[in-house]
Amino acid sequence: MTSLHNRHIDPVILAGLDGENWHLEDYVKRGGYSALRRIIEEKITPEQIIADLKASSLRGRGGAGFPTGLKWSFMPRQFPGQKYLVCNTDEGEPGTFKDRDIIRYNPHALIEGMAIGAYAMGITVGYNYIHGEIFAEYQLFEEALEEARAAGFLGNNILGSEFSFQLHAHHGYGAYICGEETALLESLEGKKGQPRFKPPFPASFGLYGKPTTINNTETFAAVPFILNMGPEKYLAIGRPNNGGSKIFSISGDVERPGNYEVPLGTPFAKLLELAGGMRGGKKIKAVIPGGSSSPVIRGEIMMQTDLDYDSIAKAGSMLGSGAVIVMDETRCMVKAMERLAYFYFEESCGQCTPCREGTGWMYRMIHRIENGQGRASDLDVLNSICDNIQGRTICALGDAAAMPMRAFIKQFREEFEHHIEHKTCVVPAYI
Repeated sequence: MTSLHNRHIDPVILAGLDGENWHLEDYVKRGGYSALRRIIEEKITPEQIIADLKASSLRGRGGAGFPTGLKWSFMPRQFPGQKYLVCNTDEGEPGTFKDRDIIRYNPHALIEGMAIGAYAMGITVGYNYIHGEIFAEYQLFEEALEEARAAGFLGNNILGSEFSFQLHAHHGYGAYICGEETALLESLEGKKGQPRFKPPFPASFGLYGKPTTINNTETFAAVPFILNMGPEKYLAIGRPNNGGSKIFSISGDVERPGNYEVPLGTPFAKLLELAGGMRGGKKIKAVIPGGSSSPVIRGEIMMQTDLDYDSIAKAGSMLGSGAVIVMDETRCMVKAMERLAYFYFEESCGQCTPCREGTGWMYRMIHRIENGQGRASDLDVLNSICDNIQGRTICALGDAAAMPMRAFIKQFREEFEHHIEHKTCVVPAYI
């Protein structure tokens, strides 16, 4: 369920959208493509665009939070051969569902943002890699691409200029690992989606071995709005080092799950209020604030925490993709962790031994604890397994599996110990 009707504070990307007004003519009426047109007509320099993005404090909205302007500055503009621009819409982490709504409700904002990025980095070809399990959105994005091409916003000599940019959609295969940027590149090339060793990094050796810049859907979609309103105004929406608005996908035990676009720095308590509060009036117990790979936070701590990169890091977790999973007092933390462990076990690509074997060990052990067969030594062994996974794999999937396990045990150790000692859940009302 999405929440797109008058529930946003200072909205940017999802402003005033209802699912029917996504076409080109609707986007143009809202001021769409005016940033791209101004850039071309006024011959605004790539350096100025990148400087504005740096001033806006826009950070990558896919999870890592890397400064976007800085990333764009890494692209070697004088490289003599082909360069590529890639959008990562492979949204497969549990709790995340914002990117699919962007391409469902505002696809032209993404297209314009990618075209501006291509102009700023001297790129002529781009791809949007769309998660394999959202085929209807993929088809809609293809239709939006056709509209943009027909209107002269994509293709050769855009708006009569010397700037050309070809943008293609690529339907993925439903594999979580392809959300990792180098696994995504491998998949785009028609190969098995497995992460590459780094370095070299995509900025120097990316798609087909050429310099490549990869950003998340929400990151690209924010670019036209930043350039239209000005970087200072965009920064002022949020906080220093946490500029602008952010789409949070809130799910779990709340009355109105959905996507809510709010300023970075908004108190979590306000987001919970926008989502209708706790379902059934129950007490909040735990929150995963940034997608399933981010460490869980106890509910009472989260209620005192603001939604920005720095505040959530101070609370012991990560803002990540902005996927907020809320759990009430009836939820068993061992059961919740068992489900997450199963996900990472199933989604490991198997390339790295610590991840391939470690995620299996973690799932089997937590499954045993949940089913009344836990041992007194299990929690120490689980933490030891996390030690042997974290920081020892090619990509971050191993870390993504280990960090939640560490956090659940740390934050709710008493519940795990109760399971082991009494062979049953500490929450008898769990459904």
